[in-house]
This record gives sequence, structure tokens and C-alpha cells, in this order.
Amino acid sequence: MNRNSFASLAAVFALTLLAGILAPVSAQNLEILNVSYDPTRELFREFNEAFAKYWKEKTGQVVKIQQSHGGSGSQARAVIDGLEADVVTLALAGDINAIAEQAGLLPKNWQGTLPHNNAPYSSTLAFLVRKGNPKNIRNWDDLARPDVQVITPNPKTSGVARWNYLALWGFVLRQELGPDFVAKLKDPAQAQAVAAAQAKAKAFVAKVYGNVPVLDRGAREATNTFIQRRIGDVLINWENEALLGSKDLDAAGVQLVVPPVAIKAEPVVAVVDKNVDRKGTRAVALAYLEYLYSPVGQDIAGKNYYRPVDPEAAKKYASQFPTIELFTIDEVFGGWRQANRDHFDDGGSFDQIYQPR
Repeated sequence: MNRNSFASLAAVFALTLLAGILAPVSAQNLEILNVSYDPTRELFREFNEAFAKYWKEKTGQVVKIQQSHGGSGSQARAVIDGLEADVVTLALAGDINAIAEQAGLLPKNWQGTLPHNNAPYSSTLAFLVRKGNPKNIRNWDDLARPDVQVITPNPKTSGVARWNYLALWGFVLRQELGPDFVAKLKDPAQAQAVAAAQAKAKAFVAKVYGNVPVLDRGAREATNTFIQRRIGDVLINWENEALLGSKDLDAAGVQLVVPPVAIKAEPVVAVVDKNVDRKGTRAVALAYLEYLYSPVGQDIAGKNYYRPVDPEAAKKYASQFPTIELFTIDEVFGGWRQANRDHFDDGGSFDQIYQPR
């Protein structure tokens, strides 16, 4: 074989190799993995079907979306440990921060890469109590009574558990400092009153966790503990989770109670950059998350009892949501990084107050 033949053969081999490398990008069939938290099963079952239809019509490609669900903190840890998520749709920004900071799979400034700080919908918290509300549970302070058993997941593994914990803490700050408590928290002249309120909040939260008989890993497990195993007098859970099952509450022997003040919970979404670049799925992964903000995505969010961010969808579904006073994690706790340092990192307030049974 002459030198020209060798050169031609080398060229063919190079083109074949290149085609193999590029095949995942141009293939007619794609697959992505959405690593999510517990109560989003119904939401993404409907959304995935709608997105796959949209993507086929737009590109001609068939996309299959695989789902993984669990406690938000546990899901973040799984991605850090190697679960190859294309996108993460988790209960709180702190969990995606952990993926960025501990594994470097996306930039630390990931929040803001999509509208509304990467939160395509919001939720809040509600109580489920036994039918007839025999313990007369109406507000957060009832959860510290000695005759009340409280079901809430473990804040070390569950996103909603962290929201629950901070809602309890924030309730006491609101109670102690008054309606303008957010302003007072930032006012140096109020430092003494704020310190006293923070001490009362810590004591109150400790009292509530003294009433928690079992800490499940995630929201759905806690729901099963309360409804199926019939442990506890009250379950603190996502508003959307409670409303989604509202038609079945009577049959389950429970009813919904909405506290007048709660925290605004903002689940967040992000593309896992290093994974999608390695797998060649960036375009479809980004489109998948962007579609959550589309009229179709927002309508599906509303139907599944998440509070849409789109004004038209929010107006359409407004009647299904109770009107309550909401405070945010940024206003009261300085955002997730600060909240995690103060409350959930090793040695934080949760470790200080919770004594395992």
C-alpha cells in the first residue's frame, strides 16, 4: 500500500472516529436524567410528556426523560457522588449550591441563569391533621404543646424539612418582633430585641423537635408515616403536596390546616454543566428547563398546585391557594448559604437542639 493510500485510510478512520464522538449530539433519540425531590413525581410525569412532544415537533428528535426522586439533600449528595444528572430540580438553592461547591459540576453563580433566580414556581407549607382536628391545631405555636406529636422529615436529608425548620424559627421572630420584623432584623438599634427573639426561636424549635417521634429522610416518606402508619397528630408538608391529595384527605382520615404565616418556599432548577457537556445533551437539557417557564409549563405547575411565576397562570390558579402572609429566606435568614451555616451544617442550631431518640 502506497503512502497516499495510508493517508486516505487515516482520513477515513479520523472521520469515523469523529462521527462516533459527535453521534450523541446528532442522534435522533436522546435521553436525559432529571434528579428531583420527593413530591414532584406527578408534576414531572405530566411535564415530561408535554416536553417530549414539544421537542419532537421542534427538532424531530425523540427524547426520553428519566426521573430520580428522593429527599432533596440526599439527591444532591447522589449527584455529588456521581449520579449523572443532566438537570437538577431540587427543593432549595442550598442543595444546588452544594453540588457546585463540593463537586464543581456547575458554576457557583448558577442562580440567575434562568428567570426568577431559577425558580419557575413556588410553594409554601401547610399542616395535615387528623379528621375533625381533635387536637385543635391552628398555628405553629400549637406544635410545641406537650400533647402534640409532630411529623416532619430530617433537615439533614430533606428539603421540605429545612423549610419547615426555618418556618418555625421565622414564626417566632414574627411573633416576638411584630409585623415589621423583617425591618427590625436589619436595624442595629433593634439588636437587643432581635437577640432575645432569636433565643426564643431556638428554644421554641427545640420544643417542637422534642415532639417529633421519627425523622424520615424525605417528604413523601413523612407523608406515609403520618397517613399510612398513622403516627403523629400533625404533618408539616409542602402546600402543593397537601393540595394535590386534597380529594383523598377525607378518605385518609385527615384534613388540611393552613397557618396564617409561613415561609415562601422556592424550589429551583439548573443544568448540570459538566454532565451535559460530557454527554452532549446541553441543548435539550436547557430547553427542558426553559419549557418550565412556558405557558404550557406554567399551566402544568398550577394544575399540580405549585404557585406559578407567570402572572397569567398565577391569576388562573389563584383561587386554589389560600391567602397567607409569607416571608422569604433572604429577608429573614440571609439566603441559603447563611441559613445552612447557622442551622444545618455540622454544629449548627439543629445539631444543638435535636437529641435523637
